[in-house]
Amino acid sequence: MTNQRAELDEKLIASWVKLTGTLKNTRITHGMIYNEAVVMMLAYYRYREDGAGLISFKEIVAETKMLKSLVNRTIDSLVAKGFLVKFDGEDKRTTFVKLVPEKLDAFLAVHRRSVALADSILDIIGMEDAEAFIRIADKVGAADPLNRK
Repeated sequence: MTNQRAELDEKLIASWVKLTGTLKNTRITHGMIYNEAVVMMLAYYRYREDGAGLISFKEIVAETKMLKSLVNRTIDSLVAKGFLVKFDGEDKRTTFVKLVPEKLDAFLAVHRRSVALADSILDIIGMEDAEAFIRIADKVGAADPLNRK
């Protein structure tokens, strides 16, 4: 590894730590556990697409990269709070959850804080850098760098 590459590695780590610390400390999910907000966001996006908000357990695991056990606990918590309802798939091997429309306003109150943060970030970095950030974050997420061989 070259010195320039090693230096860039260190800068990348430092920037990542600063950014994640900034995002974590904004407490954008006030009133909802972070993992709950993430799962609800996926159900909400599906709801916006199809009007139902039905999403499989497998899709949630794939999108969030959370452990299956954590996704299961998070879904159970959201079901207990009335935000989601569980459904078995036709072959009983797949579990789906569906957003409860009556609880949508409660979730959106939390989600608006995330949108406000995104809007503030957009003001700071501008449209072009925001689009580049999204492209890069999606590329890194799809590559799953910790599990690359």
